[in-house]
Amino acid sequence: MEKLIPVTVVCPSAAASGLAVSIRDALKRAGHTVELHGKGEIEGFDVAFADSLAHLKWLFAERRAIVALYASGIIIRALAPLLDSKFDEPPVLAVARDGSSVVPLLGGHHGANDLARLLAEVLKAHAAVTTAGDCRYHLALDNPPKGWKLQHARKAATVMARVVDGEAVSVSSDLDWLDGSDLARADQAPINLQASFAPVPEESAATSLTYSPQKLVVGVGCERGVAAADLIGHIEMVLANNSLAPEAIGLLASIDVKMDEAAIHAAAAHFGVPARFFTAEELEAQKDRLKTPSEVVFAEVGCHGVAEGAALAAVGAEGALLVAKVKSDKATCAIGLSPRPFADLLPGKKRGSLAVIGIGPGTPYWRTPQATSIIAQAEKLVGYKFYLDLLGPMADDERRCDFPMGSEKDRCRYALEEAGKGHDVALICSGDGGIYAMGALVMELLDRDADNGGVSNDAKRVALIHVPGISALQAASARFGALLGHDFCTISLSDLLTPWETIEQRVRAATDGDFVIAFYNPVSMKRRTQLLRAKEILLTQRPGSTPVLLASNLGRPDEELKIRTLETLDIEEVDMLTVVLVGSSQSRALRSGDRSVGDDGWMAYTPRGYAKRIDGENRE
Repeated sequence: MEKLIPVTVVCPSAAASGLAVSIRDALKRAGHTVELHGKGEIEGFDVAFADSLAHLKWLFAERRAIVALYASGIIIRALAPLLDSKFDEPPVLAVARDGSSVVPLLGGHHGANDLARLLAEVLKAHAAVTTAGDCRYHLALDNPPKGWKLQHARKAATVMARVVDGEAVSVSSDLDWLDGSDLARADQAPINLQASFAPVPEESAATSLTYSPQKLVVGVGCERGVAAADLIGHIEMVLANNSLAPEAIGLLASIDVKMDEAAIHAAAAHFGVPARFFTAEELEAQKDRLKTPSEVVFAEVGCHGVAEGAALAAVGAEGALLVAKVKSDKATCAIGLSPRPFADLLPGKKRGSLAVIGIGPGTPYWRTPQATSIIAQAEKLVGYKFYLDLLGPMADDERRCDFPMGSEKDRCRYALEEAGKGHDVALICSGDGGIYAMGALVMELLDRDADNGGVSNDAKRVALIHVPGISALQAASARFGALLGHDFCTISLSDLLTPWETIEQRVRAATDGDFVIAFYNPVSMKRRTQLLRAKEILLTQRPGSTPVLLASNLGRPDEELKIRTLETLDIEEVDMLTVVLVGSSQSRALRSGDRSVGDDGWMAYTPRGYAKRIDGENRE
């Protein structure tokens, strides 16, 4: 089943959080993925923000569906400068703070009206739907049901206005979804509502609305690395030569070994349809129905036809091959006809995805909006239990896949293989997933063959994205000022995977280079000497007064910040959750008048060399 539109619920205060949670729960029950955004830190919310107008503008610019617990005027003032085309705007709804009214402000025919009716039913509220077609005929002519698409939608406004004003229409019998409407009908009417697989000329939009049932499947095969423009152009040529409208396409289909072919996904996005894939065995089962079977193709991929086989596998036994394989120099295309439009239940397998996500040290304030959005939409959340706990209610039990400390390889392998099955998976890391976390291990597993400790071919074909996060070293430096203001490096003192001799060599090199150093994994229950040895090496070239920052549980309620010097650094003050930042010989500590920062007002920074410019200005 295709995912419903993700929704962001925007709450202005903790006082309104109960209503926001009720809305979230109702939307989730209906199948939507939902994020809760609250002004200020609200317990259990996914994202915190400080400025309501700025946050609403950002969400709208990102094309997020918005349910905002604000007065309509506030939302209108925030979004008015951004309004452009009604064809591209996301749904925006205002909900009264007492839950009595739900007002779809924008995107009425892109889901806002449906969301308003859903929420009104749950909240026992009034849905203030104002779009003309919905009010008069209880339908949206520019928003047909799933499985249908309106041709020349951007040119249809004039005809729709005439229909809403009550002019008579003739309606094709194929448009049975209009049967329950109160449209004024006549056999010889000036306006025609019709169904067609064929493309109609743009000028016909002045007197008719043409809806295409999305019953066509485009089966494709292609060379590895084919340009997206070449594949799209070939499909468009085949459609045109057979008088078939692009709006009638419901699906692109191919063989599973092409699941990671960028051009196929670009073509699916171009035509606004999903892409689905079948195994060679599933395609070979269509052998007797192929019009152009090929022994060459069979020898190469294990089936006698990719384009025709994929089209036939997708339309099923009741469907048929409408257009036999057409070849270009780099691609093949065939078109199948399904007995019914493609809507929710789709054949074949979708390409799964894996997002390696850094959620920052802990607080939602430091989690990127991209990370929060992907987490909300993921089908599975994989990670160390403690990291998943940091997500709070976002990590609901049905999606959680907890792993213990020390199971890093199993964790990454599981995430990849689940994505290989067609799931959308988020692998949760603290800090940044590419810094001493799971990002590199995921890449290493992908770089190996399955018989050499790697992952399956299906796992290798997933859509992979690395979502950056705020690392502990950034957070620690920011809490104390700007110790990372000049050149720095990071060194892990754990010798579980790296020999101590190599680590010590790196500490000496960083000392020689006078880098600010962030030490990760400084100690453990059994490993207590490495940080002491690093201190001894550093003291050979840096003054004992060099500032050292100790930061643990960053961004969490039990956050602890300490500033010491290299000379007074006590290993017993450091634990496994502490990141240790050691300044360079140029780093400085100062006492701030703001005692809420750093450690009782103590801060640290590393100058970049602006002293000469500042001193020069003073001399002038």
